[in-house]
Amino acid sequence: MVMATAEQIKMLIQSHFDKNDDRFKTVVLQLAAYEAKQGHTSLARDIRTLIDKSKSSNAKVIPFNKDLGEMIASSVSENRLSELVVKDDIKARVERILKEFWQQDKLKKHGMNNRRKILLAGPPGTGKTMTASVLAGELHLPLCTIMVDKLVTKFMGETSAKLRQIFETIAETQAVYLFDEFDAIGSERSMDNDVGEMRRVLNSFLQFIEKDQSLSVIVAATNNLRLLDQALFRRFDDVLNYGLPGEVEIERLINNRLNAFIDNKLRMKEVVKKCMSLSHAEIARACDDAIKEAILNDKETVNEKLLTLMIAERNSVYLRGE
Repeated sequence: MVMATAEQIKMLIQSHFDKNDDRFKTVVLQLAAYEAKQGHTSLARDIRTLIDKSKSSNAKVIPFNKDLGEMIASSVSENRLSELVVKDDIKARVERILKEFWQQDKLKKHGMNNRRKILLAGPPGTGKTMTASVLAGELHLPLCTIMVDKLVTKFMGETSAKLRQIFETIAETQAVYLFDEFDAIGSERSMDNDVGEMRRVLNSFLQFIEKDQSLSVIVAATNNLRLLDQALFRRFDDVLNYGLPGEVEIERLINNRLNAFIDNKLRMKEVVKKCMSLSHAEIARACDDAIKEAILNDKETVNEKLLTLMIAERNSVYLRGE
């Protein structure tokens, strides 16, 4: 029987010590695919079964009732901190949130609370939703996404009552709760296009989040910090500002995303230059598209030409209409 190559063994060991679960699983699946090609189908099947079993988590999807189920989507996150590619200062603050959560009992002995009400701000695709998913994955808690647009538009006139329901759920069921597209209820109360209903909704949210003493983590994500009411900021324990990735983050993101598919001949600096106007999400999508194209064409790696093509496709989205 042909065993794993020396390079694959080294990659398995390195990914273990780096705590990079995603890379570890990728290498293992490559081994399974190789064994299948060699005719060792039973071994390949056993390897894939082990990987599938490892995906189970302590977190469980929360079965909400019909009313809440229309506004809250519950899922189990497998994302880990090693997958979050953001600037070092942002990552350090995410690590601090995790550290305080894990050692909250130690803080409480000194009359202190862990930070668990977090506001994330920045352009679309810069890592805000990924951060919430990483928090849920690392803390082994369900990720519950509150779809604010449905909350506001569907229950106009009843939104404050629905918000009360949501915060009661936050208190009763520990999870990471993400208020996505938070601008819908967090906009400045003095804005000209504001209406009385929305002022009441925002006031209700301010009261609920201030009174909240639950064990859950509350995350609000906005694309534009300047639109939010100033009264919100003192209700959150931390505010993290996200931006487009720099050269260091782009290179790290490409390496993480391509993983074992990366071509050693790839001129990283040249590729990075072509990504400077793209968000984290767009770069990740370009890498995924390149991997799929390589797989479909029976290629073992993604070469520079293919990756550049996929990056150009993502860039072309922003050129339409000019």
